[in-house]
Formats: sequence, structure tokens, C-alpha cells
Amino acid sequence: MSIFKLKENKARFFTEILAGITTFITMAYIVVVNPSIIAGAPGSDLYTSVFVATCLAAFLGTLLTALIANLPFAQASGMGLNAFFAFTVMGANGYSYPAALLIVFISGMLFILITVVGLREAVIKAIPKNVKTAISAGIGLFIAFIGLVNSGSGIVVNDESTLLGLVDFSGITDVANPATMHSVFSALVIIVGLVVIGVLHRFKVPGAILLGIAASACAYWFGGLYINDTLAEVVRGNLPGNNVDWSTIGTQFGTWAKTSLGVCFTQGVQDLFGNGTFMDNLFTIVMVIISFSMVDMFDTVGTLIGTAQKANMIDEKGNMPRMKEALLSDSIATAAGAVLGTSTVTTFVESSAGVSVGGRTGLTSLVTSLGFLVALFLSPFIGYIPGCATAPALIFVGILMISSVKDLDFDDITEAIPAFVTLTFMPLTYSIANGIAFGLITHLLLKVLTFKFKDISIVEIILVALFIVKFVLG
Repeated sequence: MSIFKLKENKARFFTEILAGITTFITMAYIVVVNPSIIAGAPGSDLYTSVFVATCLAAFLGTLLTALIANLPFAQASGMGLNAFFAFTVMGANGYSYPAALLIVFISGMLFILITVVGLREAVIKAIPKNVKTAISAGIGLFIAFIGLVNSGSGIVVNDESTLLGLVDFSGITDVANPATMHSVFSALVIIVGLVVIGVLHRFKVPGAILLGIAASACAYWFGGLYINDTLAEVVRGNLPGNNVDWSTIGTQFGTWAKTSLGVCFTQGVQDLFGNGTFMDNLFTIVMVIISFSMVDMFDTVGTLIGTAQKANMIDEKGNMPRMKEALLSDSIATAAGAVLGTSTVTTFVESSAGVSVGGRTGLTSLVTSLGFLVALFLSPFIGYIPGCATAPALIFVGILMISSVKDLDFDDITEAIPAFVTLTFMPLTYSIANGIAFGLITHLLLKVLTFKFKDISIVEIILVALFIVKFVLG
């Protein structure tokens, strides 16, 4: 294990293993959610193909991070980016699945180019230190918010009057509405899981987050099946064996090879460049590539900085080691993911869960990557970990990450406002990239209007201009 330099990074072998398992379990949902977003309902050939592509791309991207960058970060098809791929590029813009993959491949190759020449590192260095510090706190709020919402079955719910509200806990006795009972029950499981993790962490029990996830899953299945018949019926309906075709495991690779592998080159080239399509839609295609590029870049940058800060990998200037290698891994994974058949691959914010357990090196990522490889053959079992079981882990990690707020400079208002905008816009706009974008925009405006020109770099000006163009043109 000398390749991971455990002693130099003050890491322990078994802690790294535990951290890798924790990260995988926390983000395992992506292997079923991603194909559902891109391909629709389970059962179709495209769903099966995207499932295989998602697992392979996550395995490859996370393995690259482990071996090239030696960092405890995991990669997979990014949430938000997959929705943009499916609903905007394929939906509103009308591009075929192969053509959309080719666009992602082009953006991935662009990532590789700008990473090799050092542009991405220049971008990171151009982000003001206070904004970098706010990124960690913002990501903490963001992932805690994801856990609290938990796909509509969390503690925080939609509210027509106030946009967001608290789940109506009295619904647990509403036998006439099984869906309401299930939603409230899931919220209660989240609370139980969070308390369990908190207590275990307080007594320094190894693997507190992983044990909390296991306890939450047990509470969901056993509690849901035995509280009453109405709730049990809904919970039984969520059993993986009820909606997963076990027979597809033996044939899924053949389906994937026929439907997704390399179609960005075969059918994608024809769909994107044939019949004058490319020139007719040149502006749209360029804007889509820029959108993929900017969102992925700043999602990745934000996640790397925020998570590295939690792992004490950030130096006094706000920079992290092996950043170029991490960005290169991300770039290669995006291009390779498109060839495999999935949307943009990016560094996952759920990596924070493994870091919070104690993951410090690429060994954590190696274990996580192997988890995605195993998932190819154990897909039905993944569903046994419900969202309400992993939600407490996200909330708890968010609590740990927001502690970086104490390091923010609030004395200088031209630094305080951009930091505040960064950390609040991430959860409120559901985007790490948006938080960074508006943090930089407000930083630049405040510095110019207060004549603090020495605090501004040329790269920051260019970034702000690009963000403004993106927001104006959509």
C-alpha cells in the first residue's frame, strides 16, 4: 500500500477501508437514480445500459482519483448535470442520446486540454480565499439540505405558501393516506438515524456514520413492516425484489454493449454533424458544451476545495495538494463516461462522508471504486438502503463541514458579502456552481466599487464575464 503513502498522510489502513465503504453507501443511490433520469422507468434496454455505464464510469473515475491523485474523493455521473443532459439537451433541444453523449465527450476533451495547460488550476487560484472558505460551509449546508429534503420524503417538504416547510408529523396516523404515512415515517427514520450517528460520534465509536446508516435502514424495514398494515404495504412495495428483474443481471453487459458503448462515435457523429444539423444549431451546441463545462468545473472545484478543507488538506493560501491530478482524473472520467454511455462524471459531494470518517488517501477512493464494480452484479441489493437511511449521514456531514464558518473574515464587508452569497446560494439554488458564480460576481463588484483593485485578478474578471454570459444566454 506504499502507493497511497498512508504514513505520510497520517492515515490508518482500516479507517481508509471504512471511509471508502461509507462513501460508497452514501452515494450508491446514483446507480439507480441516474438511469431513471436518463432512460426513464426501469426495465428498458436503455435503462439497463445506462445502469451499467453509470457503474463503470463511477468505478473508472474514482479509481483514477485513487491512483493518479491519491485523494479520498469519489466520482460518478453528476446529479443536476444528468437532468440537464436528459431534460434540456435530449428533451428541450431534441438531441438524440448518442448526440448528447458526443457533446459530453467534447466537453470532457476540453476539460482535459485546459487541465493539462494549467487553466483549471489558474481558475482555482483566482478564487478569493474567503470565498474558498465559504465553499466548504456552503457545501455543508447544501448536502444537509439534500438530506433534509430526501427526495420528497424528508423532514423539509414543499409548501405552496412558503416554498419550504416542515413535514406534518400528525400524518403518521393518517391510515387513509398511505403515501403520507410513509413520508412522515421516513422523516422519523432520518431523525432517529441522525441521533444515533451523533451519539456514536460523541463516544468516538469507529464507523459512527456507517453504523448510523445501518441502524436507519433497519429502522425503516423492520419498523415499516410492523408498525401497521397500511404502512407495511407501502414499505413492501419498495422492496427491491418487487421492481428489479433479476434475470437481467446475466444479459445486461450485452445490452449495454449494443445500446450505449461507443454510440457517441457511431450514431452520435451522424446525429450531431449529419444533414447540416451541426451548422444549423452551432450556437446551441456551443452553449450546451459551455454549460456542461462550467457547471462541471465549478461543481468539481467547489467539492474538492470544500472536502479537502474538512480533511485539513488546504494550505495557508487556500490551495490543496495534487489539485491538478484530481482535475485531470475528473476530466478523463467525463470523456470516458461519455464513451461508456452516461452523462458528465464529476466529483461527488458525498465524498465528504468518507472524509468525515477519516479517509485521507486514495485507498479510500479505491475501496469506493470497487463498490461500484460490485454493484454491477448486486444491483437488486442496493435498493435495500433507502434514501431515509443515507439522509442522516448527509445531514451529519453537513453539520461537520459548516464549522469552517468560524474561519471567515466578517470584518471586511467586501469579503463578508461574497462569502455569505457563496454559502447561501449553494443550497438555495441547489447548485455548487451557482454559489461560486455569484460569490465571484459580488466579490468583483464590491472590490471595483470600493476601489480595492489589488484584490482582483485578471482570471477572476474573465470568470465573472463568462458567468454573466452564461446566465444571460441561458
